[in-house]
Amino acid sequence: MPSMRAVLVRDGKSETAEGLYIGETERPTLKEGDGRIIVKVICFGLNRMDIMQRRGMYPLPPGASPILGVEFSGTVEEPGSSDYKKGDEVFGLATGGAYAEYISVPAGMTTRKPAHVSWEKAAAVPENLLTAWQTLIRIAEMKEGQKVLVHAGASGVGLAAIQLARMFGASLVIATAGTDDKVKFVEQHGAKGVNYKTQDFADEVAKLTDGSGVDIIIDLVGASYWERNIQSLARDGRIVLVGLVGGAKTDKPFDLSQLLYKRARVEGTTLRSRSLEYQTELLQDFSKRALDHVFAKADGKDGIDLVIHKQVFDWNDIVSAHQEMEQAKNTGKIIVRIS
Repeated sequence: MPSMRAVLVRDGKSETAEGLYIGETERPTLKEGDGRIIVKVICFGLNRMDIMQRRGMYPLPPGASPILGVEFSGTVEEPGSSDYKKGDEVFGLATGGAYAEYISVPAGMTTRKPAHVSWEKAAAVPENLLTAWQTLIRIAEMKEGQKVLVHAGASGVGLAAIQLARMFGASLVIATAGTDDKVKFVEQHGAKGVNYKTQDFADEVAKLTDGSGVDIIIDLVGASYWERNIQSLARDGRIVLVGLVGGAKTDKPFDLSQLLYKRARVEGTTLRSRSLEYQTELLQDFSKRALDHVFAKADGKDGIDLVIHKQVFDWNDIVSAHQEMEQAKNTGKIIVRIS
């Protein structure tokens, strides 16, 4: 069987990033008629689920590659679909396998990369923008004029949510961040910033909304924010839970009557565990309705600022890249390039 290089995890799981290394593994192959393509990966993005998977804490969807990574950009190596030919430039989403020289992915989970968009910028799109699109547009059903609170605003998903909310007509976007520099950063991208370490975000939301609260909360933090999220929510508001950085269990019982009083809707979501049909349809809908806006900045127009954190990491520095994310040092997206 042909082989390839990939980022692997010693002993199958590792609590620390030092357990990552580049080694040899089996290269994916195609089966006739399965609608998949093989892409030669140029860049891939990091996500917090990668850290959880490395630690053995993220159950894989059925049939997913055990190799880390769910988003990539690259060239079509084997076009198992009539939609593509060898050499076409694409980017896309996968259930796993992106930390490698080659990845097998359903053709519908990819889309063409515009020639003027860099490999790094293209790899920064799939997970962050699709998660933000799913939470804001699909689940929270954001309407023009509504108010939105985004937690972890300087993260990749947070930054995407801020900009999409503004792009699709939110009247106010509030974003929490952990340093004054990150607060300035989210404000540069259209949000009212709140330093959650020195300010009570629920108090700030009350001030900024004249006590009415926000219509939508995009929460990547979880348990430690639960009570203040409910305080910050307007009547008929929606909380979409996307992550659990702040824990999964609240310290004390919470008052369910507030959900009734506010007629609140609370929904949790993950993207990776969704069906292939759901993810394909989501990507294609996003591509039709939002992709031109996303890449408009590359043409010097108003669009999404696809912020790449610090610098692009070479994949030989994958340990450092994981450490950067674990220590919450990133502002924007961490991207790795295969050398």
